[in-house]
Amino acid sequence: MSYKASFRVWRGDADGGALQDFTVEVNEGEVVLDIIHRLQATQAADLAVRWNCKAGKCGSCSAEINGRPRLLCMTRMSTFTEDEVITVTPMRTFPVIRDLVTDVSFNYTKAREIPSFTPPADLKPGEYRMQQVDVERSQEFRKCIECFLCQNTCHVVRDHEENKEAFAGPRYLMRIAELEMHPLDVADRRDAAQDEHGLGYCNITKCCSEVCPEGIHITDNALIPMKERVADRKYDPIVWLGNKLFRRDK
Repeated sequence: MSYKASFRVWRGDADGGALQDFTVEVNEGEVVLDIIHRLQATQAADLAVRWNCKAGKCGSCSAEINGRPRLLCMTRMSTFTEDEVITVTPMRTFPVIRDLVTDVSFNYTKAREIPSFTPPADLKPGEYRMQQVDVERSQEFRKCIECFLCQNTCHVVRDHEENKEAFAGPRYLMRIAELEMHPLDVADRRDAAQDEHGLGYCNITKCCSEVCPEGIHITDNALIPMKERVADRKYDPIVWLGNKLFRRDK
């Protein structure tokens, strides 16, 4: 069963743009990305949209639908009423390239700033051994498809452009937490998380967790535990005294 839906799609580039109205056919079982493709095929051949797998695994088709960060390919048309106007706009936190495509290079810059996995120097490949409980602890974080919806919805950078230089965002703070919790990673990442990557900017509103298409509990399982580790290092009086006595901070 098909019907006609009303869409408003943002059209423009870095110099500006506006919402454009469309009436387009919708068929049973379709997702928003199907409708965007139909618009490209029938009414707006030059409409720019980034996508790849159409299966919710590549993270390419991130956008905002009725103001909420979502994957276009994982948002079913059945979640809207037939008379509802559906507004599709690019991710607000990142600079627009054209139409629904944004420049997400900020995220790759932050990724390169994080030191990679650092195993013990005397441990050879093939000698890595971990308890299953440690594997399971960080496995959740490995589900990330880097759609950057969490980065987009985080108000620390969404509403404050000036914070981007000092704040890595939830996706990469989660990466730091994953490595910090890894039993074979010998790098101490607590000071860097706070001083270089802006962990203190996060006020745990959980908006990043709410938009994650993989259902990762970013705040509860990564950011809060990382904050606790940083607090132990910096503010626990016994730890502070031990650092001073044994000069561990040098």
